[in-house]
Amino acid sequence: MNAWREASPTARLLLIAVLFTGLTTFMFLPLLAIELTAQGIPAGRTGFLVGLLAFSGQAFSLLTGLLVDRFGARRVMAAGFLLRVLGYVLLGLGGAGAPAPLVAGIAAVGVGGSLLGLSTKTLLVSQEGAEPRTMLALRSTFVNVGVVAGPALGAAVYPLGFGWILAACVLSHLVLGTCLVLRRSVTASRSRPAAGRAPDPAADGAPAAPWTLRQWLPLCGLGVAYWAIYSQLNVLLPITANEMTGSAAAISVVFTANGLLVVLFQYTLLRHVFRRATARTLLVLGFLAFACAYATLIPLAGWYSLLAFVVPVTLAEMLIGPSLDEQAVSAAATRRTGLALGTMSAAGALGSLFGSSAGGYLLQSARGGSEVWLLLVGSSLAAAAICLLLPKVRTRHV
Repeated sequence: MNAWREASPTARLLLIAVLFTGLTTFMFLPLLAIELTAQGIPAGRTGFLVGLLAFSGQAFSLLTGLLVDRFGARRVMAAGFLLRVLGYVLLGLGGAGAPAPLVAGIAAVGVGGSLLGLSTKTLLVSQEGAEPRTMLALRSTFVNVGVVAGPALGAAVYPLGFGWILAACVLSHLVLGTCLVLRRSVTASRSRPAAGRAPDPAADGAPAAPWTLRQWLPLCGLGVAYWAIYSQLNVLLPITANEMTGSAAAISVVFTANGLLVVLFQYTLLRHVFRRATARTLLVLGFLAFACAYATLIPLAGWYSLLAFVVPVTLAEMLIGPSLDEQAVSAAATRRTGLALGTMSAAGALGSLFGSSAGGYLLQSARGGSEVWLLLVGSSLAAAAICLLLPKVRTRHV
């Protein structure tokens, strides 16, 4: 991969950190509810604890962005590693008879993940000589390696005991955190992170000034819309897939295929196929792909609908996620990259909450009909139209 060879040693180390922290996180995450239940914790309390992990990882996005801009991404990253290590240790000490360490550990893992994710993303898009789009595509690829391989690895280790999984999480975060924090070159190296260099409107169409609030509002709205629509993969799709196919494993097929496609094609798609396209164009194409994906579910044609759904929904994920971050980086004021990315993360948290809440209600109201999919198709088309309100910012190719 040319981008890997061309990346700076610091960028490579950051991507390796993304890979291994993601791998151990997804070893731990799918088994958390199972382990809590096995410890004798009631289902209601288990649900609260799992929800607390998601909430603590998303609720502080804006604050994390401000901290990155105020104290520097390197210091925030160090705090993220430290909090996660502390959280995993507390989880090992907690249990049904010791709820305080358990709650504190879950909160520490969530907040630490927020600090770690936003700081590493800021450092990656700020690397000198690298396009933000390329770094975001590589980051997404490495994250999805963990998404695909982590649960399988966790399932293989779990019979030995949940403590071994927590130990792997602690060890990976300690080693990677130490390497990154002690490396002096791990800093945001662009004087203007938003554009990568002094903007030149005549050369690449980049805006000469940061966006106004009026320009930010559609982008934040698209962030909310993306995660509200995408969250249906965790709410509506598992129930519908089971009903359409009669197999509880159907949703696992969808997620496995989705992860593999992202790993195989994310970088190629953004770096080569759509290299000259603007982020706004990619967002339009992504939401249109969402519309096509949910349209395949309207006939409720069993495995045929489900398998046809996988490719366009994965295309939407590959185009929209990195493009929202790229657009936010391009729109940010000097030394405000952290706040820009934190704003998009906060929009995602709001969208996930709204989408998850609305999804179950819609499915109950539709009573198994196709109305819910028609509504999602319409929402995706409306979001594609809103994309046209964004300024047309062209990425400058290094």
